[in-house]
Amino acid sequence: LIGRLMFELPEEMGLIAITVRQTQGKGRGGNVWLSPVGCALSTLHITIPLHSNLGQRIPFIQHLVSLAVVESVRSIPGYEDIDLRVKWPNDIYYSDLMKLGGVLVNSTLIETTFHILIGLGFNVNNSNPTICINDLITKFNKEEGKKLKALTADCLIARTVTVLERLIDIFQEKGPNGVLPHYYKYWVHSGKQVHLHNEEGPIAWIVGIDDYGFLQVHEEGKGVESVHPDGNSFDMLRNLIVPK
Repeated sequence: LIGRLMFELPEEMGLIAITVRQTQGKGRGGNVWLSPVGCALSTLHITIPLHSNLGQRIPFIQHLVSLAVVESVRSIPGYEDIDLRVKWPNDIYYSDLMKLGGVLVNSTLIETTFHILIGLGFNVNNSNPTICINDLITKFNKEEGKKLKALTADCLIARTVTVLERLIDIFQEKGPNGVLPHYYKYWVHSGKQVHLHNEEGPIAWIVGIDDYGFLQVHEEGKGVESVHPDGNSFDMLRNLIVPK
């Protein structure tokens, strides 16, 4: 539906599709994304000029969207310590323990404009198949003696789009350095070790992401290198980077 409409509407008009349930959810690399009732599910269309800071670094969009989801919760007064985080390149996590959301971005370049379709799915009020944001709020209330209210999918989709708009504006004005300090505040990888090639392979440390959104690792004696998704497979749960 969005794919048909996005070229017919004026550029200044925003476009989003929201559903309570989806039956054919897709994840990264052709994976299936399960979407029971209680998920926040949406597809957002945005346009980005090719000759702009973000247009020259299009892979960053998935990082900005993941950050926007986390910020949609953690920027609410009282909810700052709900342990929602980003996992490179496109996942939303509870701490570094469990996935509760993901982002899928497709881009089409028409002349000098990128048309971006952002698929969003994150668990708000469904404890299965993994964990959800309201579970984290319940856990936080119990541990900290607080009375934070449960959140709704509608609220968090709206807040995510609002935060994303602000992050895009900051990126367009200041480039990666305008958003990376905030991204690192919430990501799960700071100081983490990974093995290269196999589980007995050389050890490297994750140091950040580069100006184009690719992961940077530091292997002892070899300095800092960027590792690209088209040349490597990333199994962050096993802390493993394997060349394809």
